[in-house]
Amino acid sequence: MSIDKVCIFGGSGFVGRHLANLLASRKIHLRIPTRHRERARALLVLPTADVVQADVYDDSQLERLVSGMDAVINLIGVLHGDFHAAHVELPRKIAAACARNGVTRLLHMSALHAGPDRPSQYLRSKGEGEKAVAESGLVATVFRPSVIFGPGDASISLFARLAGFLPVMPLGSPGARFQPVFVEDVARAFADSLDASHTFGQSYALCGPHSYTLRRLVKYAGHITGHDPAIIGLNDSLSYLQALVLEWLPGRLMTRDNYYSMKVDNVCSPGNGNNLEAIWNIRPTALEEVAPLYLAQRTPRNRYQRLRDRARR
Repeated sequence: MSIDKVCIFGGSGFVGRHLANLLASRKIHLRIPTRHRERARALLVLPTADVVQADVYDDSQLERLVSGMDAVINLIGVLHGDFHAAHVELPRKIAAACARNGVTRLLHMSALHAGPDRPSQYLRSKGEGEKAVAESGLVATVFRPSVIFGPGDASISLFARLAGFLPVMPLGSPGARFQPVFVEDVARAFADSLDASHTFGQSYALCGPHSYTLRRLVKYAGHITGHDPAIIGLNDSLSYLQALVLEWLPGRLMTRDNYYSMKVDNVCSPGNGNNLEAIWNIRPTALEEVAPLYLAQRTPRNRYQRLRDRARR
C-alpha cells in the first residue's frame, strides 16, 4: 500500500501538529481541516500541507475532505462536551465517507482502556468509536494512548501552571495512576503504521516506560519549575465534590466525568506496555528526559530573564 496523500482530522491539535511536522518531513502531502485557519498558523509553513478551513461535522464538507486521499487519520477527541458527537458519530461518518470515496486506510486515535463497561462517558464513547471503526470494513489501526506529554501538552504543563500560583493545592483523586507517553513517540507510531501491513486491523496500547500517581506528577511538575506546593490529597467524597464545583467554573479544569475516568488506572496492562518498542522499534521516552526542557520557561529564573529582555536590560 503506497501512501502519498493523507488527511489528518485534528491535525491542528496537540498530537496533530507533531504528526503533521513528521509526515511533512517525509514528503507526504497533507490535507488538514480546521475550524479556524488562523489558529493553525504553525502548519501553514509546512511545504506539503494544505490547511483547509472546514467544519468536519458537516457531511458535504467531509466528502470533499477525504476525496482523493490515500489514507485518513482521525485524532479528534474532547475531554468535555458532546462525547457522542466527537467520539462516536464523527468516526462513523469519517469511515463512511472514506468507504464512499475509495479510501481504504484509516488510523484512529482512541484512549487507553476505552470500552462499554467503563465508569466515564469519555471512555465509553471512545469504546463506541473504536467499534464503529472496526465494523467499517476499512483497513484500520486503532491507537490507545495513556496521557500524552510534550511541548504544548494540556497535562504536565497545566500541573506546572497550577503549582506556580497555588502554594497549597487540594488534589482530587491523588492516587489515580498514569503512564505518560511522549507525543513524538505517538506521532512516530502513527507515521510508521501508515503503510505497515502488520499493523492492519490491530489495536495498540501506547504507554511510556514509567507509571506515576497523580500526586507524584503534580509534585514533579512543580519541582522542575521551581515550586513546591503543599499537596493535600482529597478522599473520594471530597474528590467528587471538587470535580462537581470545578465543572461549573470557567475553564473547567475538571469535571465529574474526568473524576470517573480516573477510577480506571491509566496504565498499560502487563504484556502490552512495550508496544512502542516491540511493534515500531521505538524506545519509549521517559517524562524525566523531556519535561525539564519544555517546562524550563516556567522557572522563576527564566521568567525573570524574559522580563529583563522585554525591558531591554
